[in-house]
Amino acid sequence: MPTDSTTRPWLRAGTAGLMAVLSGLAAGHLVAGLIAPDASPALAVGSRLIDLTPTPVKEWAVATLGTWDKPVLIGGVVAITLALGAAVGILARRFGWIGWAGPTVLTVVAAVAAIGSPSAGQFAAVPAFVTGAVGILVLRWLLRAAGRPAEETGAVHALPRRAFLTGTAVTGAGSVIALLGGQFLSTGRRVPTSVTLPPPVQPLAPLPSGLEVPEIAPWVTPNADFYRVDISLIVPGVDVDGWKLSIDGMVDRPFSIGWDELLTMPMIEKDITLNCVSNEVGGPYIGGARWLGVRVKDLLARAGVQPGADQVLSRSVDGFTVSTPVQALTDDRDALIAIGMNGKPLPAEHGFPARMITPGLYGYVGATKWVTQLTLTTYARDQAYWTQRGWAERGPVKPSSRIDTPRSFARPKAGQVMIAGEAWAQRIGVTKVQVRVDGGPWQDAETGPDAGIDYWRQWKYTWKATSGQHTLESRVIDNTRTSQTEVRAAPFPDGSSGLHSVVVTVD
Repeated sequence: MPTDSTTRPWLRAGTAGLMAVLSGLAAGHLVAGLIAPDASPALAVGSRLIDLTPTPVKEWAVATLGTWDKPVLIGGVVAITLALGAAVGILARRFGWIGWAGPTVLTVVAAVAAIGSPSAGQFAAVPAFVTGAVGILVLRWLLRAAGRPAEETGAVHALPRRAFLTGTAVTGAGSVIALLGGQFLSTGRRVPTSVTLPPPVQPLAPLPSGLEVPEIAPWVTPNADFYRVDISLIVPGVDVDGWKLSIDGMVDRPFSIGWDELLTMPMIEKDITLNCVSNEVGGPYIGGARWLGVRVKDLLARAGVQPGADQVLSRSVDGFTVSTPVQALTDDRDALIAIGMNGKPLPAEHGFPARMITPGLYGYVGATKWVTQLTLTTYARDQAYWTQRGWAERGPVKPSSRIDTPRSFARPKAGQVMIAGEAWAQRIGVTKVQVRVDGGPWQDAETGPDAGIDYWRQWKYTWKATSGQHTLESRVIDNTRTSQTEVRAAPFPDGSSGLHSVVVTVD
């Protein structure tokens, strides 16, 4: 069969480079699924990029992309790597040494990123080296099939066009299979082991039904709909048989406790609303759930906290750290090492097998997922992940309210229009919620059931809407009769504030 080496050789070379990178990444992902899912090259590089990204850029990503921030980041890493692979393929057609140097550089970058992870194991660099080796082999094979000038003679060595197309197809199919296999192995580790939750020592009465208003958020957030904001590009898979929680640092009696022993401790139930500090006013990163777990103060009492310790530095299985005031973990708010969420074991995405939940604090200072260590220390000595990046050391939740319906830019009909949403004032409690239209007088809304000072409340208000454009606002008044502040503040460094408002046009 005649050769086709003179037809767009650069296109074939670029395709060869792209397919080499794809096959290398797929092979690395497959190997990572077997030994260390978070060491997959694209994920390792993405994780390091998260660590290096300036805080304003992270805030923009969360506010703009929401829960799509991680897929977009991974997709961007892969796209850039594929583009670099294509460039290496084109250049390697003329300069053979680039076919070795290009993949080697990418391999080193991925290996350094994997080794630099706080949770890196002894085999963290293996997926990167597999990626590099497979990439070099595939690149040389496809370049030969594409037809590459030989450095020594300037002649062109080419195989038939069918060989290149076949090689590309085989490489693509193999890459897809390897990617799917690696993903299956990685996600399989994320599925929680089947566990039976122990009963609480004093079961809470079932929560009453919330307000029945179309489009209002459920009073109890379903586990599948609960927001997720963290830095993990892949959900850690933790086996309860090997899990331990260590309490150390400034304590008299450091100790570790395993899963089986944890289950023998007194379990309590708490209805707690969890908030992310990145939440804009009226944003979606908030939810309410019934949590089951062990009081943190019981664990700290067993360890014996030494005088002078004012911070608990908690650590996740992936090395992420959170700093929480000792006072918040030892007072009557009953912070938990939670193992259950709405009557079920914690979902993997929300910290299985155990996480911290601290009422009244934003998640970044009180809600460590996949927790494995509590170290008693001081704020002067240690800083956690987010405080190292400029966020406030202590993050009490600011009282606020949100309008769920009508949405901004809605076009309701004139007449009775239901305005509804949620309000919260954790550690204080909600007395009432008020609504105003177009800057007019504040009107009291009807509030839903009350589940305690650490849980949000639903509210609704019937508005006699007239035609035209209108601005709707809401505010919460807490149990001290203090109104929610109208001063607007961005989430950084200690949470957003201001009134949530929506603009609607009434027909």
